[in-house]
Amino acid sequence: MQDLTENKIPSKRHVIFVTGLSGAGRTSILRVLEDLGYELIDNAPLQVINDIVNKIEGSIAIGIDSRTSGFNVDSVIALLARLKSDPSLQIQLIYTTAETDVLLRRYTATRRRHPMAEGGTVKEGIKNEKYLMTPLKQVADLVIDTSELPLSELRLLVETRYSQDNNINKNCFTLTLMSFAFPSGIPREADMIFDARFLHNPYYIPELSSLTGLDKTVQNYVEKDPDYKKYVDQIEQMMQLVFPRFVLEGKKYATIAVGCSGGRHRSVTIIEDLAKRLICPRKTQKPTSVLIMHRELAKQGIQNWRWLAHP
Repeated sequence: MQDLTENKIPSKRHVIFVTGLSGAGRTSILRVLEDLGYELIDNAPLQVINDIVNKIEGSIAIGIDSRTSGFNVDSVIALLARLKSDPSLQIQLIYTTAETDVLLRRYTATRRRHPMAEGGTVKEGIKNEKYLMTPLKQVADLVIDTSELPLSELRLLVETRYSQDNNINKNCFTLTLMSFAFPSGIPREADMIFDARFLHNPYYIPELSSLTGLDKTVQNYVEKDPDYKKYVDQIEQMMQLVFPRFVLEGKKYATIAVGCSGGRHRSVTIIEDLAKRLICPRKTQKPTSVLIMHRELAKQGIQNWRWLAHP
């Protein structure tokens, strides 16, 4: 009889790079990954990282930022490309960011010098670093805006996605429902994106303009659009079709994003509607954790990440 273990596909070794803006939470994410069992390498010279990855046997979390010796954005992107060509490795890049005013408050509180201030102000340093790091943000596998994200929620987000504890994660699928504004950019982490801009827009109704899709009056207005129910029903049907296939492929998480012009009314209403539908009693093949994120509302301090169902 053929030994079935001969055909077993070897598991890939995880190497997670964490980069982003100074003060945006990079160190906090690295600490969470270290607690999860990753070997932590922070700010090692860029030219030795390839050798480090080859010598360490377990999973690794590697911190890189503008202070890293030999730092060059093009060199980092080239390094990631080389490592991704190795079939034994699973390479991911996490990029942390935050709004300028939030970063300013954090630096004011700590009284630290910004690494790219170059003798100027902290605000100038933030501007310089944002420009420098943009190419890395564009190629990141996950972009995390920590502007209004509490440390406890950041930890839970990282733990859910990157825990190596198979007893916890092998039967758990995590779904993120996210609203966003198209002018602010499409979320890179989204697996499926839906456009709500064709629906009637509450922004042009004076008494609704300042409200959000979290408010019942806005939800009622959006839901009265004659095509609303049919559209959301089809999104839900698509989710029911695709998610079981995601699970069969071994995916541990997926992100469904709904966008509109401002990310405040129509997209928020749809996400909240989908969330309600998910908590209705139904048979599921695997436990599902559901995370709700209204990206533009979070930036404005209206609502942070919240768990509909915890892992």
